[in-house]
Amino acid sequence: MLQSPFQSSKLEEFKELLKNDERVKVAGIDLDGVLRGKVMVKSKFLSVLESGFGFCSVIFGWDMHDKTYPQELSVSNAANGYRDIIAVPDLSTYRRIPWENNIPFFLLSFYDPATREPLAVCPRGVLKRVTDDLAAMGWEAMCGAELEFYNFKESPASLDAKGHTNPEPLTPGMFGYSLLRPSLNQDYFYNIFDECKNFGVNIESLHTETGPGVFEAALAYDNATNMADMANLFKLSVKQLGIQQGIMPTFMAKPYGDQPGCSGHLHFSLRDLTTKTNIFAAGIKPDESNSGDYVHDWEKVEGVSNMSQVMKWFVAGLLAGLPSIMAILAPNINSYKRLVENYWAPVTVSWGIESRVSAIRVIGPPQCDPKGTRLEMRVGGADINPHLAIAACLAVGLYGIKNKLSMPVGPTTAEAEADMVDEDGSVKLKVKPQSLPKSLKDSANAMLEPGSIARQVLGDTFVDHYGATRLNEYRIWETAVTTWETKRYFELV
Repeated sequence: MLQSPFQSSKLEEFKELLKNDERVKVAGIDLDGVLRGKVMVKSKFLSVLESGFGFCSVIFGWDMHDKTYPQELSVSNAANGYRDIIAVPDLSTYRRIPWENNIPFFLLSFYDPATREPLAVCPRGVLKRVTDDLAAMGWEAMCGAELEFYNFKESPASLDAKGHTNPEPLTPGMFGYSLLRPSLNQDYFYNIFDECKNFGVNIESLHTETGPGVFEAALAYDNATNMADMANLFKLSVKQLGIQQGIMPTFMAKPYGDQPGCSGHLHFSLRDLTTKTNIFAAGIKPDESNSGDYVHDWEKVEGVSNMSQVMKWFVAGLLAGLPSIMAILAPNINSYKRLVENYWAPVTVSWGIESRVSAIRVIGPPQCDPKGTRLEMRVGGADINPHLAIAACLAVGLYGIKNKLSMPVGPTTAEAEADMVDEDGSVKLKVKPQSLPKSLKDSANAMLEPGSIARQVLGDTFVDHYGATRLNEYRIWETAVTTWETKRYFELV
């Protein structure tokens, strides 16, 4: 049932917090990760805190350029008149936007007006269903995000005048981890760091990456919901801060054909809600002092024994479900231009200890403290919708736990063979890692297959709707005539 995400006593608290404000900004998140919102007069905002308010469902019935889908999608379509859905402000997301005169800001969650249940395709709702499932088992997911983005000396108008070709990079050349390049645009660089902190988006580190004008930000580890919110708001923040200084950032997965792409790596671990223990770390136990610290004895530096059984099942679930959630981890046509060999981008269903060429990188001692044991999903680009990507990874990982799936030992390249190992350590069979889908069409079809793992963990309503939106994106691409084609064929054929 639709319930306000706060106690009614909070209403008076927020009246006091907003007493000097005249307006409030709210925004929900669509399937492409685009924030769709409005500015409301304060009195209207306060009046809808408990009941929610009508919001046009067309944000789930059109693509990222506001063109409605030609096929009838169940949530929002011409037949139902692009009906209103119910938007409820999540007061736990309260923050102020420092570069917009500290206007108060809240994220929205969407509900179905007929059933009063969370809308099946609301990205925050999809993630909440998975985190609720984990909470019922006594666990919570902890996550980190690393997002790369290129920056250009452009504006929307100047880029449009160029036909979106040949944008001028913020800085020239390849200079990863540079202490020189950020000084060329110091105000912008440090504005990102400082203003995001003031906006409640916690950056752990910010540095240049390899490529002309490219930065990478690592967001501070947090629970899954907070991380998804922060990752989405980080992208919004960078775009707004850049525009104010005549800079256009892009989180496209592959803005250059001959340069590295922009990754959107996600880190995951699970911890016990009561003890706050990282249950991915094998052998962790309280020390004799009961101080709350933990000790760990790692018998081997490498190998599957470094992970707890829960982590092994989780990784096995990710490997099993990865092909069926690829349309979420690589959601656009351009995503697949990044997933090519020789650019440190994974192309197979694979994992490895500290392997940056595998789809899944397992991180533990001696690289980190045992309590920091985690895995890194390296498939996604910076163009992911963080809420959907985190939800999908957690859902298929949980699928592996519930079904106690076996996992292969560390293939890291397309050529590598691996032993499929049973729970007792015995070798079952030799396998070669499966190739990842190579196009958005293949990924969408893998998700839409009857009985796919994505269907089992994310639900038919979401999969049918989301899969149809990805196929629509592919159909638009199929009929597009590109500058590459005109340049290659116009004169000579």
